[in-house]
This record gives sequence, C-alpha cells and structure tokens, in this order.
Amino acid sequence: MSLDRDAFFIDGGWAAPASGDLLEVVSPHSEQVVARVPEGSAADIDAAVAAARRAFDEGPWPRMSPRERIDVVQAFSGLYAGRLAEMAELITLEMGSPSSFSNLAQSPAPWMQIEAFLGIAREFPWEEERPGVLGAPVVVRREPVGVVAAIPPWNVPQFTIMSKLVPALLAGCTVVVKPAPETPLDGYLLAELLTEAAVPAGVVNIVAAGREVGEHLVAHPGVDKVAFTGSTAAGRRIAAVCGEQLKRVSLELGGKSAAIVLDDADLEATMAGLRFTALMNSGQACVAQTRILASRARYTDVVDALVETVASMPVGDPSDPATEIGPLVAQRQQERVEKYIAVGQEEGARVALGGNGMPDGLSSGWYVRPTVFAEVDNRMRIAQEEIFGPVLSVIAYDDVDDAVRIANDSDYGLAGTVWTSDREAGLNVARRVRAGTYGVNTYTMDFAAPFGGHKSSGIGREFGPEGLAHYTELKSIYT
Repeated sequence: MSLDRDAFFIDGGWAAPASGDLLEVVSPHSEQVVARVPEGSAADIDAAVAAARRAFDEGPWPRMSPRERIDVVQAFSGLYAGRLAEMAELITLEMGSPSSFSNLAQSPAPWMQIEAFLGIAREFPWEEERPGVLGAPVVVRREPVGVVAAIPPWNVPQFTIMSKLVPALLAGCTVVVKPAPETPLDGYLLAELLTEAAVPAGVVNIVAAGREVGEHLVAHPGVDKVAFTGSTAAGRRIAAVCGEQLKRVSLELGGKSAAIVLDDADLEATMAGLRFTALMNSGQACVAQTRILASRARYTDVVDALVETVASMPVGDPSDPATEIGPLVAQRQQERVEKYIAVGQEEGARVALGGNGMPDGLSSGWYVRPTVFAEVDNRMRIAQEEIFGPVLSVIAYDDVDDAVRIANDSDYGLAGTVWTSDREAGLNVARRVRAGTYGVNTYTMDFAAPFGGHKSSGIGREFGPEGLAHYTELKSIYT
C-alpha cells in the first residue's frame, strides 16, 4: 500500500497544498524513498492558522466545559490505543528508530501521556473561589491561552506532539501542528484518529514543513503560544521572536546529561541501566546520558564494562526486533556524528570502542559505529556539545564533590543519573546536580511529574499539572 499523500489536514478535512513542492520520506536503513507528501508553504500555514483562529474565536471547543472536552479526548485515547503497533511501525520506517524502542516509546508512551493528562484534567482547578483579603471572595479561572503552534522534532515525533497537543486540547486551545520534514507520515495517522474521535473542525490542523516555514508559523500574529521541542539554537531563535511579540512560549531543548557511577555501584546493574539510558533511540535523545562519570579508583573497570556492554548491542535493520542501535535519521546526521568522532580523537580522547566508519556487516544506510571514548576531559567538545548519536564519553572524577562539579559544568541541565547501592547517597547527589529531571539507579519520565530543563535546556515544563497549566491563562474575578 502506498504511503504517498497529496493534502494537508486543515479545518477538519483534507486541503490541497498551495504549491507542488514535495517532501521525500527516505528510509534511513535502505536509503530508498518510501513516501512522498506535500511540503508546507507559508500559504498553507496561513490557512491552518486561520482555521485554528476561527475554531478558537467562534467555535464550540473553548466554550465547552472541561468535562465535555475530557470526553472527546477520552474517545481519542481509545482510538489511539487501537493503532499503537501501526504507529510504531510507521515511525520506525520514517526515522529509523529501532522497533524495540518504537514499541516502547514511540507509540505506547504517547498514549500513556494522553491517559495521564486525562487524569490530571479531571482534578485540575479550572475555577476556584478564594477568600479575598478585602473581605469579598475572588474567583480564579484558568482559561485557554488561545491558538497554539506545536512544533515537534523528528526523533520522537508522536511523543513530543502529545506533550503539547493533549494539554492544549484539554485546556480548550486550538492547535497547528508542524511535523518535521523527516517525519511527516505519523501526522497523517494522527489526523485520521482525531477525525474518528469527532474533534471539531479547525481545532487541530497538521502541516509538515521545514524550518523557514516553521519560523513563519512562530511569528504568525494569529498564534498565541508556541510549544517547541528541538535544538537549543532553534529554541533561542524562537524565544527571540516570541519575546518581540510577548507571545507565550515553552521550549524543551538539548542536553548533555551525566551519569555518575559511584564507587559502591553494582557495575552489572549499572551497565544494564546505561544500555538504555545512554543509547536509547540510537543515541538520538535529548535526555541520553552520554557523559559517564567514573572515579579514578574504578575508572578502568567502568570503561571495560561499558565497552563490553555497547559491543554486545546489535546494530542494524531497525525493523528487526533484536536490533538495539539503528541508523541515524539522515545522511547529514551521520556526517555530523562522524565529524564529532574525528574531533574527539583530535582532542586527545582515546577510542575504546568504535570510531569512524560503518559498523561491521553494513555497507549502506545512515549508520555510524557505536563509539566509547576514554580519557575524556570535560572541557573537550565531545563532552560539552550535543552529538545526538551513539557516542559516549567516560570522564574521571576525584571524589563525589568533583563528580557533581563536572556534571554541572555544562551549558545544559536537562537530565542525569547517579548509580549507587546507597539510596540516600544517591538522593543527595540528585539534589546537587542542576538538572530538571534526575534518576537514582534508573532514568525514566513519569507523566504525572514535570519534565524540562535548566540553563540552555529550555524554558517551562511539560507533563503533570504544570504541563497543563502552560496552556492556560489566569483570570481573577472580583465580586
């Protein structure tokens, strides 16, 4: 069955594109075109924003009760749950995510977000009365912020769409989703599910496009809030545009997270955890723990264990359930990671595993060799810059204070972990590292808790009541 498409999802139906420009969706494994879809233009964005604006200003969605909106989103959740395998397969095809990861995070996790936000919305204080200090009570309302531009990246497209779309819908907002040009296909399945769930026309509009058209969406006067996940460089530009317009904005950006291995850590259990935590989605994850901090006393043991672990991870066809590391999303990404591997060697780091070149047994596809660098100084570029591929750096520390200092010596502050047999010692480290999310002997995201970063890792939080609140404006009514 052909995956080609010839329209965008705008105003509740399929709209012909304003131009004949096409996006070619290329398999990162085979390097073959698997689908062709329209490429959005400024005119298509204008049409999508106009539809969202009408739906917000004149339509029923913002005027429904929270209970009514919850019922519609609940119906959508049920439909989504029935298509999880299809969604996972589609994302593996378009961006090369290993199916083992896709069947865990690319579709079940987005559905879990929907369910979590539904539970939060049922208990959310949409309107409350407070005693006023002047004697009369004050009514505090939480009203929808307006038209939302939701801009996800290509690495976990549905995961990052749902972190924006679902709270926006529950709050009563209308939305324009701009999928990344590398991953437009899952957006079409999403549109089908929204239609089946009877989400009113114009409430959600989906137009895949590149960066320039994305900037047109960000700057559009009809947009009230921008919710973006992606690179820190792009986030800075978006923040500048939104600042000029005093437009609401939330940014989930890059990371260079550190995993601190304390001397009392069980190395076997630690490596079992880092197998996923450091290399999820072939290293294409903003929360990946790519700096491994080991004490000088156990440094050689940690490097050897990490090399053994990474070497045991099957590399290859992402559709194979046994594969743990697949290709990178595009040739440009493959070239970028190869350059960082070369930079690491030029800086004096030692390649303990991997290095430049294709993995053994592969002659095509956008693959790189999973690489572990030893003897890394935290000032090196490979320790400071986000590589976004299967490249790990092992950094030595003197004591716990030094480990915390190194972990904090970064422009980023998104995530981190500590590995130890002493839970209290782990919690003490967690409290000292400047990161928005942290794990003791694990790393995960709980959708009941806020997710986001410090420093250059972003502004605002997703998930939890805090994530829903980002899509509301506060109004005080004095009586």
